[in-house]
Order: sequence, then C-alpha cells, then structure tokens
Amino acid sequence: ACALGRPQPPTAVRCQEAGACFSAHLANASYGEARSACGRRRGHLAWVGSEPELQLLLALLAEVAAGPGLFWLGLKRNVSACTDGEQPLRGFSWEGSVDGAAPREVPEALGRWVKEPVRSCISARCAGLRLAAAATTDRDWGWQE
Repeated sequence: ACALGRPQPPTAVRCQEAGACFSAHLANASYGEARSACGRRRGHLAWVGSEPELQLLLALLAEVAAGPGLFWLGLKRNVSACTDGEQPLRGFSWEGSVDGAAPREVPEALGRWVKEPVRSCISARCAGLRLAAAATTDRDWGWQE
C-alpha cells in the first residue's frame, strides 16, 4: 500500500502466512504517483479481499502512521463502470493484478465508506483507505473516494 500524507518516507512491511506482503511508504503523492512508486519497487498498489488481510494492513499502517491519513490502495472505478450503492466497493474494483488474482469484490463487512462516493458513470475515480488518528478499533477506518 502506498500512502499519502507525510513528508518523510518511512517504510514498514508485514507478510501473510501465504507469502504475500504489504509495505507502506509514506509520501505526499497522487494515486498515479503512488502506483508508479510501487511499480518501481516491483510491486503494485495493494488490494484487500478478506478481513484477515484488512487487519494485517491496518496493523501495518498503524505502525507507520502517527495520525490520520489517506492511504492509496489499488481501488479504482473506471470510466465505463457506474457507482453501485448496493455493492461493498460501490462499483470500484482492485487494479494491479498481473495474474488476475485481485478480488473483484470484498465481503460485506469490508464495505465501510467514510463518505459515499459520487454517483457517476462517466469519470474514472480512485479511492483509498482513510485511517483515524490511532486506528485502534474496527471503526477507525473506511474507504474514501
């Protein structure tokens, strides 16, 4: 996961038992810049497909983030996709998978939005993971367009 919001570039890494790893790189960057920075590190913006993955990512981000922040993950809605309020990701999907491994959707429990995304079918949009100050409870996070 690449992050937006801090001038210094601290880095932390957490790995799943299956071998996939998340790393956090704090920098003031746009979604496109974060995606490029991850690519230069031979990775891609992270995606989350399960509650255990989310918990691992939240623990990692809490380790490096001293306060609230918006962290870019590979969550994007393409121009041809419409906002869908009935889906947890609201029509957004995960990008960056080279082998099609990115989950298309997430469990309902992971469909928490800080603010509902703008309803649209004509513009590409990005979303990130917004953390509250300490992110110590399950209510301290949400997706944000």
